Amino acid sequence: PSVADAEMLCTPDPALAATMGFSGFGKKARTFDLEAMFEQTRRTAVERSRKVLEAREREKEDQTEKEFRIPCTDSSASASSAIAATSTVIERETASSESEDSSDEEVTGPSMQSQSATKVPSEDNDDDEFIGPPLPPGFKDSDDDNDNDDTEEEDNNPVKKIPDSHEITLQHGTKTVSALGLDPSGARLITGGYDYDVKFWDFAGMDASLQAFRSLQPCECHQIKSLQYSSTGDVILVVSGNSQAKVLDRDGFPVMECIKGDQYIVDMTNTKGHTAMLNSGCWHPKIKEEFLTCSNDGTVRTWDVNNEKKHKNVFKPRSVQGKRVIPTTCTYSRDGKLIAAGCQDGSIQIWDRNMSVHTKFHCRQAHASGTDTSCLTFSYDGTVLASRGGDDTLKIWDIRQFKKPLNSVDGLPSFFPMTDCCFSPDDKILVTGTSVKKGGGSGKLFFFYRETFQKLYEIEVTDASVVRCLWHPKLNQIMVGTGNGLAKVYYDPVKSQRGAKLCVVKTKRKERQAETLTQDYIITPHALPMFREPRQRSTRKQLEKDRLDPLKSHKPEPPVAGAGRGGRVGTHGVTLSSYIVKNIALDKTDDSNPREAILRHAKEAEENPYWVAPAYAKTQPKTVFAEVEPEDDETDKPEWKKRKI
Repeated sequence: PSVADAEMLCTPDPALAATMGFSGFGKKARTFDLEAMFEQTRRTAVERSRKVLEAREREKEDQTEKEFRIPCTDSSASASSAIAATSTVIERETASSESEDSSDEEVTGPSMQSQSATKVPSEDNDDDEFIGPPLPPGFKDSDDDNDNDDTEEEDNNPVKKIPDSHEITLQHGTKTVSALGLDPSGARLITGGYDYDVKFWDFAGMDASLQAFRSLQPCECHQIKSLQYSSTGDVILVVSGNSQAKVLDRDGFPVMECIKGDQYIVDMTNTKGHTAMLNSGCWHPKIKEEFLTCSNDGTVRTWDVNNEKKHKNVFKPRSVQGKRVIPTTCTYSRDGKLIAAGCQDGSIQIWDRNMSVHTKFHCRQAHASGTDTSCLTFSYDGTVLASRGGDDTLKIWDIRQFKKPLNSVDGLPSFFPMTDCCFSPDDKILVTGTSVKKGGGSGKLFFFYRETFQKLYEIEVTDASVVRCLWHPKLNQIMVGTGNGLAKVYYDPVKSQRGAKLCVVKTKRKERQAETLTQDYIITPHALPMFREPRQRSTRKQLEKDRLDPLKSHKPEPPVAGAGRGGRVGTHGVTLSSYIVKNIALDKTDDSNPREAILRHAKEAEENPYWVAPAYAKTQPKTVFAEVEPEDDETDKPEWKKRKI
């Protein structure tokens, strides 16, 4: 191709740049002068040849002066490799020097690209490895001093690392948001609450209206206690108020449900599952098929997704007296080798995942006895454990010295059994929320420095309690669940990645108006008799007419007189049975003295025995009846002897 064609190809199209995402840097792409590039390449080649010759002569002199222990073949190979490395370094230095000497108006492509490609990795080599393509020419160099100043200020002031400059509010419902979950990539958020609903939010698919794309009730009428994506993000663990945890896929369809144990067995080791309400649960950080649950039956159990018929292991927390104690929260360590549980007696007990009998670490008086420890979380380095207690405290522990907390802060009210605490992505800040009574102020999110537990910052979230908090390491965004049904996302346009930034820039979709079919009316009334509308008549005459109609007035049928007819039985039938029933009902003879009513047949039975007496004629005793005593006249008796009525 010609020089003009090459220049046309090298000049970027603005529309293409916007599509590919390069228009956000705020600088226009520069055109490349191929003639200057060829001239620079020629001069670089000449300079490189001269430098290479000098380097070879220097190498030969060094070889003659020093004695090597390696064989001659190895020395020649090392010399050739050193020559190649030296020539590469000389080429890069020459290219950079030539690019600096070139004019400001026209910057050649290869020199700047090689300069940026070699310079950026060397600068970032101390902190992180350089990932991705090199930055555009001139972008890194122009803001180099400002970036260095900003990083130094952030290191000195951790508050600037908190992404709280912007926020969005997701309306979950009207009741407490008691569970939050983000997949590892940060693309989807799930919320669960006391209204039994689990809602799915897709940041890439949402617009500025911030509507969930799916809502379901996986556990019917049970409050959602915990939601968490697995380490691969393909399944979700749902822990609710019943005794059976569920696993859903990314779209909310059930994958497995844990079995319910036998509540009549005393030893919980011999049951296949939990027998009481669940309190918490989480996934194994390394093994994607394993998860952990704890329950009011006093056990902590591990499960396998592929085996829903029985648990894998059972861990039973015990009090100082060796009695059963209820675990209120549980978690894995970052490497998945330890299992920690916070119990109602205020203790924190830690087991080796492979040894379920005895605890590896335990602290009996971690929190006040009788309170629910609502959260345990390990730091990213795995040496520190943070606990959020129901006694309004937040403590941090070194599990290697587990008798006394490293730091502690009190005065943090917690009214919910799932109040969270979490570490920042750089492991230097600890975050937790506080609870408030209705009308008692605003729920806040507190940030503490991990080393000294100094309060760095606080955010007033809303006029309700702050229950859940989650700081995603990849997105660098903070998710908060509140007591009034809101899920808030805090982010910074510069420090944060993707997440809420994807949906706030999209405009709301226009709602399509539903097409309604209405009845077509005749424009010219009374044109034909069939289209003529009847005149409105008086309602009184119509009601009188309807009253005469037995069907419309619902007139009851009169009683049947005489013999029955039309399938109805008469009041006085013509059969013998109906006659007897009628006479029995009319016979109302009442003997006032039951003794006389019985003895009136005694004389006839004695003279003409028929039923009982003939059979016992020889053995029947003579019947003796009590004589009727005449009533004494009580008028002559004194008052105290008279019968009291």
